[in-house]
Amino acid sequence: MSKKLVILSLLLTILITTTSCSVKEQNRYSAQFLELFNTVTEIVGYSDSKEDFSVFSQLIYDNLEEYHQLYDKYKEYEGIHNIKSINDNAGIKPVKVDQRIIDLLLYSKDIYELSGGGVNVGMGSVLEIWHDYREEGINDPESAKLPPMEQLEAANLHTDIDKLIIDEIASTVYLSDKHMKLDVGAIAKGYATEQVCKIAEENGYKNFLISVGGNVRAVGKKGPKKELWSVGIQNPDRYSEQQSLFTLEITDLSLVASGDYERYYTVDGKRYHHIINPATLMPSEYFTSVSVICKDSGLADALSTTIYNMSFEEGKALIESLDDVEALWVFQDGELEYSENFEDLIKK
Repeated sequence: MSKKLVILSLLLTILITTTSCSVKEQNRYSAQFLELFNTVTEIVGYSDSKEDFSVFSQLIYDNLEEYHQLYDKYKEYEGIHNIKSINDNAGIKPVKVDQRIIDLLLYSKDIYELSGGGVNVGMGSVLEIWHDYREEGINDPESAKLPPMEQLEAANLHTDIDKLIIDEIASTVYLSDKHMKLDVGAIAKGYATEQVCKIAEENGYKNFLISVGGNVRAVGKKGPKKELWSVGIQNPDRYSEQQSLFTLEITDLSLVASGDYERYYTVDGKRYHHIINPATLMPSEYFTSVSVICKDSGLADALSTTIYNMSFEEGKALIESLDDVEALWVFQDGELEYSENFEDLIKK
């Protein structure tokens, strides 16, 4: 998570709506809850009854909540050592953590290599500065300002991924630099979404769609006719009457977008968003949004940030070096580019 957690409800509130197909066919249900990963989670699936779908929704919520608490860098939870616990003990001692944190951080190191350092969970000290200036700018627009580059550069001295020490045998994580902080926001939401979908499938659920703050994961197909799931790619131009750039038809795939249109603040008339390029320590300005489609939601989440921080030529080369990964780039002037087989996914 890259923003302070906002609790919208103290209790799970699942809003379930029903669409009847026929007397003999399963009904379509959808559910929504608000608390986790500081975003809205939506679920769509088909079931024999509202009660059966509620059991499924509760399974998703309970597991997603566990991941949320483990990957939270802002808040402590009773009986849990999480990302905040690791940050609080930087330079002090290793922290024994749940295997799900070990797995995420090992995966994050792999992503660091894949992205050429474009996604670095060790950048928390830099991202925290941007977060604080952004929050102050949102709360007091007249006084909004940019963080001084010398402050960012000083924090960047404490982002060495090799200072993240993982002991798999002891199940501990240690930041050997006392000024280092983890921020798993570029990976955690997609990674958790993927793991929760695997848990659902292991429990016998084979056809559903989950969106965690726009991180979409389609499993199986929809309805009694076993049709592909239809998902839209949001138009980053909020002033356009066209809400979606494309509608894709997918099965067993994830769609994740990164863009400059949601978390941002304005300084001297210019918008500064939350996706910080490790090379410049400033918000990237190549695109207004990028979208990545691949099977694994954790990989899609990480790649969307990776190619957002790259030139189009570098990003396209990376995407096309990977199997079964497609992407869409939306440039500042509205121009669109996409990978070789992206068009095959567009709804006809």
